[in-house]
Amino acid sequence: MRRKNKNIVLQQVLVQDYAAEGKSLARVDGKVIFIENVVPGDVVDVKLSKNKKDWAEGFVTAWHQYSPDRIEPFCSHFGVCGGCRWQMLPYPKQLEYKQKQVMDNLQRIGRIQLPEIPPILGAEQTIHYRNKLEYTFSSRRFLLPEELHDPEITPQQNVAGFHARGIFDKVVDIRTCYLQEEPTNQLRIAVRDFAISRNLPFYDIKSHQGWLRTMQVRICTTGEVMANIVYGYEDQAARTALQDHILRQFPGLTTLLYTINPKWNDSLSDLEPQIVSGKGYVIEKLEDFRFKIGPKSFFQTNTRQGERLYQVTREFAELTGSQTVYDLYCGTGSIGIFVSRLASRIIGVEVISEAIDDARENAALNNIPHARFFAGDVSDICNDEFFSAEGRPDVIITDPPRAGMHEKLVRKILDMEAPVVVYVSCNPATQARDLQLLDEKYVVTKVQPVDMFPHTHHIENVVQLKRR
Repeated sequence: MRRKNKNIVLQQVLVQDYAAEGKSLARVDGKVIFIENVVPGDVVDVKLSKNKKDWAEGFVTAWHQYSPDRIEPFCSHFGVCGGCRWQMLPYPKQLEYKQKQVMDNLQRIGRIQLPEIPPILGAEQTIHYRNKLEYTFSSRRFLLPEELHDPEITPQQNVAGFHARGIFDKVVDIRTCYLQEEPTNQLRIAVRDFAISRNLPFYDIKSHQGWLRTMQVRICTTGEVMANIVYGYEDQAARTALQDHILRQFPGLTTLLYTINPKWNDSLSDLEPQIVSGKGYVIEKLEDFRFKIGPKSFFQTNTRQGERLYQVTREFAELTGSQTVYDLYCGTGSIGIFVSRLASRIIGVEVISEAIDDARENAALNNIPHARFFAGDVSDICNDEFFSAEGRPDVIITDPPRAGMHEKLVRKILDMEAPVVVYVSCNPATQARDLQLLDEKYVVTKVQPVDMFPHTHHIENVVQLKRR
């Protein structure tokens, strides 16, 4: 029976609706079928990869009719690299599905009383909106179907770009990426071409050998540009030659760093980037607040929409100048600093100690003496002794990672009983789960979705809760 299930192909299936996480759905004989890389209105043949009693997952084997909603993707790498998976949808239609995703999650998972949800705040700039990108250099090239029989192109070629979708050890040689403004593409191609011309070894992700690994590029709205080139091992002569070449080619590069990473993973958290030129960081602005961003700092990836997200958060906090605000998962302090002029005290808590160091620097940079930041777990830090020293919160702002809040932290928020809680989320599904737990003492009074990442299925959502 299992063998038969693996070969089930459903023919001429009409894709009916958007599901979540970039998938769409169809209904066949009462069963919901989740399908990737399609949009509502497509008619396709679907081969099932998972087949359960009430639902199944599958992939397209043949196209019979394209949805009238489809448009031509603007990027030649669409469907191959892992990003921008909704380029085949007009932007207004993307926003429509994102709005629906928020409403479905809050209603279906949260099962709580909700106010009317206003339209999502879409981005004015739908390309070149990222302030940070990370490129991978690899000796393993992902071959497109049209490249398979080209004698000039082989799988063992040095390339620079992004991992092919779902494939950890092969990289798509990117010509033009539309996610970030120039000089991002020029920088990547210059590093790649110089290394190829000098026969410098690119990293082999599978065997963990090679020299040139990755490059992080940050481009700020202030005009400052930072690049951090990561090498698998030290080769001072090669490194100096490459770095000198980049500095000559790109005089507008305000900071250049390098990092030696001999590990098997690409994380920089336990490594120390070294300054080649410039001050070792860049300055970005949200409204007139300035933020120092280093190569390991976390900062909202879309500066312009990040500003709008924080404006909604500040509005939902309903500050009058007298309140103590607790900023949980505060990171480098950006939300707390952004709302600080309307608060009496800002208390930021974050488990990553390096982020707290950045938060303190950013508070000093913006002359905010009434902001204090603490490294550690909120559940451990926020006890009676802490409250007597720092004051109990009048407003709690929480901005957790995609996994949402730990249940222990939800219980702690319920214990703290702040009159207002503002929950900023990058995953409405886990947000809805947490809101159901908070429903014990809080009612949701406002909701505002914000699109931070056009052409992807990702979405941010801000919720205001008030104590019952």
